[in-house]
Amino acid sequence: MLLLGLLSLLGTVSAGAINDFTCRSTTHPNPVVLLHGLGATWYEDLNYLQAFLAASDFCTFASTYGAYDAFPFLGGLKPINDSAAEIASYIRTVANETGASKIDLVGHSEGGFQTLYVPKFEAGIADLLDTLVAIAPPTHGTTFAGLYDLAYVLGNVSRTLVGEALDILGCPACNDLGPDGPAVLRLNDGDPIVQSGNRLTVIASTDDELVTPTQTAFVDETGVRNEYVQATCPLDPVGHIGEAYDLNVWNLVLNALEDTPEREFVCVLGSPGK
Repeated sequence: MLLLGLLSLLGTVSAGAINDFTCRSTTHPNPVVLLHGLGATWYEDLNYLQAFLAASDFCTFASTYGAYDAFPFLGGLKPINDSAAEIASYIRTVANETGASKIDLVGHSEGGFQTLYVPKFEAGIADLLDTLVAIAPPTHGTTFAGLYDLAYVLGNVSRTLVGEALDILGCPACNDLGPDGPAVLRLNDGDPIVQSGNRLTVIASTDDELVTPTQTAFVDETGVRNEYVQATCPLDPVGHIGEAYDLNVWNLVLNALEDTPEREFVCVLGSPGK
């Protein structure tokens, strides 16, 4: 019902479309690839945001990454490196099929992390990308609301054991994205995260209960726009999951994609979405 109501307010999708390689937009020539979060899929997480952007005349594309063949209903579980290779392949496919010279990338949670990780480590991908928007990325690792603090009860030895357990249980990405996780350490290796020619906006919520502390989402590099939802919409109590479904967040994403950060919009109350 939310999607139907939204589309009725925005009007009929014209040039914009969802997962349609024939789509071309004169107002937004860069196709947008959206990356879901941990445990989600392309059709459950950023699907409403994808429809919002399509209705705003963007050509949008999404695919589930990091899912095991025997259980395709939960994506993003595989090691970050493995998922990054899948995502890079999909970006190349979108570029080849649409003929676009540049792609924009929008990700939520783990997808936000991949929005930073893929252009840095997958050869040639940064050259295909233009605007990057990372929603609630665990850029510097997350304590998962303090849960990971327990992993250090016995120091680094217990953290290693927790990581090995997560790998065995089928969620290497959970290990990768925790404090001192392999992918987190690699991303923050001292070299710039944002690659030449790419423009990054990071969107976070002060009420995010999973990417904690919340400021760890931000990328402290010249030219990066780091913003809390509440800086624009102070009454929005949106939580981590809710950031994918929040109209205020969608408008901030739209501002980033259109490079109109000062564009004003009417804030809604939002939902904690925890």
